[in-house]
Amino acid sequence: MNENKVNVPVPNNPENLLDQFYNFVEIVKILREKCPWDSIQTNESIAYLLVEETYEMIDAIEKKDDIDFAKELGDVLLHVVMHAVMAEERGAFNMTDVLKKIQHKLVTRHPHVFGDVTVSGESDVMVNWENIKMTEGQKSVLSGVPNNMPALLRAQRIQHKASRVGFDWDNKDDVWDKVEEELKELRIELVNKNSDKAMSEIGDLLFSITNAARFEDIIAEEALQRTNNKFTHRFKYIEEKAIEQGKKLNDMTLAEMDALWDEAKAGESR
Repeated sequence: MNENKVNVPVPNNPENLLDQFYNFVEIVKILREKCPWDSIQTNESIAYLLVEETYEMIDAIEKKDDIDFAKELGDVLLHVVMHAVMAEERGAFNMTDVLKKIQHKLVTRHPHVFGDVTVSGESDVMVNWENIKMTEGQKSVLSGVPNNMPALLRAQRIQHKASRVGFDWDNKDDVWDKVEEELKELRIELVNKNSDKAMSEIGDLLFSITNAARFEDIIAEEALQRTNNKFTHRFKYIEEKAIEQGKKLNDMTLAEMDALWDEAKAGESR
């Protein structure tokens, strides 16, 4: 019998949001005290897991699986509360401070809702948002873009933030011209066999394509992930068919694999 067993907190009113949230925080605090794994974690040691959980949540959204979506949202919330509890333990801040700060931010950044500012549409809201951030002490419009974001997503966020203050192309034709210009510059460096400059030019090309995607209202990160998933699905089809034929991929010709690729592609359009 486990003499150290702790009873799970039960909400007084299961349908009450405040009761549920309070008990959730208490469960996290109990885990921090009693669980060998939870008790040794720090904000730094679990930081990467929040990114993983966020991607799992996004995956559930894209799959339109609301049951999984609710579960993954809970996992993200667990990390938010865990970080706040650990911060409270070291005297930095607590969950109440977190909630106060985000409420204050939402109110001050939406003067058109909670104040007397008038806006004509979404673009005005975005401009006001950036201007307010600068009055709060932010030194650069780009300060809010984390360095460790996925590269395509970071590029699009940088471009989006710069556009909010007027640093942007006048029309999409100029953007596509820039893509073609960067492609030509890349080809020159490849011909010259200058690997360092070629890497730089590939970066410029990717940045330009990302910018073009933004002008077309396409999220470059999602577009590339869609292609990644498409490639993965078709390649797995080739692997499965190879097994059915008693072959190994290494023993198949490129023509054989291309034929199976086309089969997989045709199956997607049915």
